[in-house]
Amino acid sequence: MKRIERRARVEAPPEELFAYLSDLANLPEWQPGIVSAEITSGGDIGVGTTATVVRDLMGQRLEAPMTVTAYEPPSRLAIRGEVSGVKATAELHLGPVDGGATDLGFAMEIRGSFITSFMEPMIAGAAGGEIDAGIARIQGRFAKPG
Repeated sequence: MKRIERRARVEAPPEELFAYLSDLANLPEWQPGIVSAEITSGGDIGVGTTATVVRDLMGQRLEAPMTVTAYEPPSRLAIRGEVSGVKATAELHLGPVDGGATDLGFAMEIRGSFITSFMEPMIAGAAGGEIDAGIARIQGRFAKPG
């Protein structure tokens, strides 16, 4: 198993940032490689919600099923999914900081099967770069003018 963790300050209150991050329609805007994301279980998002995320990865289009495993507005959101024998969990932690901003924590765990475990370091390296790029997009979206 490989774990990637990042922290960043985002210039928006946790409630506003959580609403943005938990809306799957926004996922392609801030997460690199995502083409679309759609709830497949119907209803509002919450623990147990399922969705399909379509991702472009190295010239291939992959559909990845995901499940929401934690939904605690405005402080925590977690998902898990599996594609081609590789399981991934992602968790966002949001906490208020001075000036109406948010401390955003982003953690991801990558776990390959017996057959795919050798790919964990490569997948984790790519995921770390995507997390960094995603955080930069989020910060840019909520940057204060001036």
